[in-house]
Amino acid sequence: MTAGLDNVSVEDIEVSADNLDTAAAAAIYREHGCLVVRGLMVDYIDEICREIDHVLAETIDLITEARQVPEGWSTPNGALLLPAPKGFPRDKQIMCLPISYRNSAVFFRSALDTRTLDLVEAVLGPNIELFHEGQSLVKEAVGGHPKHLHQDASYFEHRFEGPMGQLNYAVDTDLQNGALYVVPGSFRMGLLEHEDTFSHLGLNGHQWPWERATPIEGKAGDSIFFHVNCIHGSKPNWSDKPRPVFINRYRTADDYVVVGATSTENRKAAEAQREQATKDNQRGLMVRGFRTFDSNR
Repeated sequence: MTAGLDNVSVEDIEVSADNLDTAAAAAIYREHGCLVVRGLMVDYIDEICREIDHVLAETIDLITEARQVPEGWSTPNGALLLPAPKGFPRDKQIMCLPISYRNSAVFFRSALDTRTLDLVEAVLGPNIELFHEGQSLVKEAVGGHPKHLHQDASYFEHRFEGPMGQLNYAVDTDLQNGALYVVPGSFRMGLLEHEDTFSHLGLNGHQWPWERATPIEGKAGDSIFFHVNCIHGSKPNWSDKPRPVFINRYRTADDYVVVGATSTENRKAAEAQREQATKDNQRGLMVRGFRTFDSNR
């Protein structure tokens, strides 16, 4: 199957973690703005799935205590909820799980994986920091939320290159349970105009239908790397089991957010303050190299 601006197949953007050729993988990423590395996170899957399952069950028990926030609802343990679809067993569904580097050692270890950092360094250079503290998204069973096609830069536009995202399948993932779709080559278009959607910022569905994107089916432990401007998204989970993923993001040590947003309204407000953004208070944990002192900050 071919799709996307580059008219490439999944096979054109995928490599195996076994005997990974870092330079060749980095070249694929630089050309298409996305890359699939099969089996890269396999060593972490059993442990992180146990922790995701624990947090998922904990969150479900706390849904009745959720409080409303601008993005939806938040449970006492920090999960983000969205309105549930018609026919769902309750009126709220889970979007973001409260699992991160702060409460999961295995999640943090996955972010320090040597082969991953070798690849990131080949793309971004020697001085790399983590952006944010890890993220885990889950699509609940039988109708779990879709995420419209979008660019991450609409949520966190950066001063320089921006983060290199690594989305990892925690379970086998296919078209039935919410595989990630990507548009190879779309990163070269720069940041496009987004609108408010059911799942926060997204591209216009008439201009960017699913047919313009390529679905990436995969096994637990497969990794999908994508540029901050690479268009991507995922359809609902229609299977009878949850579909979780966990995400690590990396950026150069000098980069920082200039516009952060979750809606068109707060993005417009943030854009007006763009020139006031600095690296101050935006220093992530260094995972490669060194951050030199800058007397101008």
